[in-house]
Amino acid sequence: MKKNVPTPKASSETALLPLGAMMLAASMGSWAQSAQPAPEGKTLAPVTVKEKAEAPQGKDSLRATQTSIGKGTQAVRDIPQSMTVVTEKLMDDRNIDTVKDALRQTAGVTFQAAEGGEEDIRLRGFSLATSGDIFLDGMRDPAFYDRDTFNLDRLEVLRGSASMLFGRGSTGGAVNQVSKVPQLVDESEVVTTVGNHSYVRVTGDFNKRTGETSALRITAMGNQADNNGSGSSIDKKGLSGSYRFGIGTDNEFYGALYWLDNHNGINYGLPWIKPNASDTTASNTIIRGLKPTDYFGMASDYNDGSAKIATLGWIHRFSPDVEVKTLVRKGEFTRDLRASAIRFAAAALQPGGAAADLSTFGPGTVFTRGTNLKVQDMDVLQAQSDLSAKFDAWGLRHQVTAGVDYAREKKIVYAARTAAQGGVNLAKPTTVAGTPDDGAWVDEGRRVFRDNNDFTNDAVGIYAQDLLQVAPHWKLLGGLRYDHMRGQYNSYAIPATAPGPVTTTSYGQTVSDWSKRFGVLYQPTDTTSFHFSYGTSFNTSGDTYSYNALSANTPPEQSENIEVGGTFDSADKRFTTRVAIFRSTKKNERNTDADTAATRLLLSGKRHSAGVEIDFSGRITPRWEVYGSYQWLPVAVVDDAASTVNTVGNREGDRPGLSPKHSGTVWTTYQVNGQWRVGAGLNFRSPQSPADVTAPAWEAPGFVTGDLMTEYAVTPDVTLRGNVSNVTDKYYAESLYRGHYVPGAGRLVQLSLGVKF
Repeated sequence: MKKNVPTPKASSETALLPLGAMMLAASMGSWAQSAQPAPEGKTLAPVTVKEKAEAPQGKDSLRATQTSIGKGTQAVRDIPQSMTVVTEKLMDDRNIDTVKDALRQTAGVTFQAAEGGEEDIRLRGFSLATSGDIFLDGMRDPAFYDRDTFNLDRLEVLRGSASMLFGRGSTGGAVNQVSKVPQLVDESEVVTTVGNHSYVRVTGDFNKRTGETSALRITAMGNQADNNGSGSSIDKKGLSGSYRFGIGTDNEFYGALYWLDNHNGINYGLPWIKPNASDTTASNTIIRGLKPTDYFGMASDYNDGSAKIATLGWIHRFSPDVEVKTLVRKGEFTRDLRASAIRFAAAALQPGGAAADLSTFGPGTVFTRGTNLKVQDMDVLQAQSDLSAKFDAWGLRHQVTAGVDYAREKKIVYAARTAAQGGVNLAKPTTVAGTPDDGAWVDEGRRVFRDNNDFTNDAVGIYAQDLLQVAPHWKLLGGLRYDHMRGQYNSYAIPATAPGPVTTTSYGQTVSDWSKRFGVLYQPTDTTSFHFSYGTSFNTSGDTYSYNALSANTPPEQSENIEVGGTFDSADKRFTTRVAIFRSTKKNERNTDADTAATRLLLSGKRHSAGVEIDFSGRITPRWEVYGSYQWLPVAVVDDAASTVNTVGNREGDRPGLSPKHSGTVWTTYQVNGQWRVGAGLNFRSPQSPADVTAPAWEAPGFVTGDLMTEYAVTPDVTLRGNVSNVTDKYYAESLYRGHYVPGAGRLVQLSLGVKF
């Protein structure tokens, strides 16, 4: 077992090529270019101006005008789908150091309480297929680990069906992490942050121009704290190195190595509680009277994980308007999590011999501590090649993206042997509500592990999309993708009482499916864009990296997304507002049905959500900058449930869990003078329930938290910034599950010193 381990048009000859010929030319021409010199005049002039001066974003703005989530670089206004971009400046302003915290800056995102990391994200009330809808530079980033922001330029969230772009995926959308890449500048920065809970974080970002068309960039991070505001310690470090050469020429090459090592604590959460045990109709709710930092797990609980990623890239430019980008990536990920599931002890063990509820809850209330383990390894090999081309043909202006990709994912999960199987059972003592952080410890290193199951998936996809300029103000978007996947799952069992022969049970599934995307853009001015879009997505049974006798025989779930919206820029193009009205539907959700339970699951369920999303970002005045993201989700309903009624949840007419009616965030900063800048923000969410429960039998109250920031520029290159998040130390449920909830972080006070050189 592994252990923790705006350019001119192309020539008319090229412009008249049909898509198939263009793709063939791309593949053949790229090899020819590597064998002979480029024709005279073909090489582009080297870029000598900082990119940020041409397109302010990243560290310079809360507003982004371009995105790479749609395959290739596109203007945000040309994406006919609701999307939010969290820039590096927003992450810096709010002291955001994890991807999970960055996702909280986008409306409609909720989290199921899980064993660390971004394991189960919900968007528009639908799951993002575990981690299968998280991407890194356009390639699937499927492993479970605590992702950090130290090497991110921005985070892009695309809402609605995204399978046409990325393959199998969910109804909710996709999240794309955009890495920092070398630029043709000499620019470096070191930021040191200290705060309460013994918080210390140091990040370095070193960019060095090494030649006329080459540059090197190294980013690094070290972070420690005895508490992250919600009971978990932090001990992590990361390093990334990337190199680009041939920047701006016909052939540009890229190589990157990324390493992240986590040795963090883990707060598995707290049990729901009844207001009064005798009132069976009252909703389960959170335990009031506790502090966000109260921790009732074991001192020996931990969440270790690592990510090692190597990437090679090549961009071949046939002309300023036609290029092929090829990426190859190898990733190795490890995870070793030991957690305590906190539950109320039996009534006989409670003070007074009564079941715990809010009326009896006090310092003497007894908690038990169960055992939850997640020990697994994952290896990923990926390759993809994307063509981007702008050309005139058949009297129309085309913006084509097309490509092919391959991925092989292998996941191995380990299980602890019981004492009867040659392992040990480490009993965990109870604790009481009045003594959080009691220091109780067990020797987790004594556990003996064995292979429990493994999953291997091979996937190939091919897609093509064309954005047509059909009239001066009108564009049509059409895209189609075909995916073919084969999954193999093996489960290993040994006798319950002693080591012995391994019994292997295997399941396999092959899936082939199509995904579609269609959109209309009406852009009457260069500051206004309206859109309509329709897209489909599908989820396979293997999205959870496991099969059983039923799921292996079940076809994919099908989903569709319909959206109408618009993008509106201010007259000076410094401020952008995006509005979308949507309806997302999962047409055939998996359910257990008595008629088919012997062979497969029944795709009889159906649910949908509908609402409005509003995003805005940019400068209202040269000194006043604003960012906001809001979702109103008035409709979220189970339309059809299984014929075998689920008495726990997902019944017909229920509102699905993790779909609050109101959610969002707002952040604003003001440049007082040449040295002082201040900022403030709010995060809010209305009441919601966990997934797969009958609302309102479980309900987490809504909440609002506030953040403050003050920044002082000592010199143009030396800056001091103070941040206070959750100013009022609000106690609230941040992630939800049927059995427990995880409190959000309490008040964090941090001071950062940034030095540029």
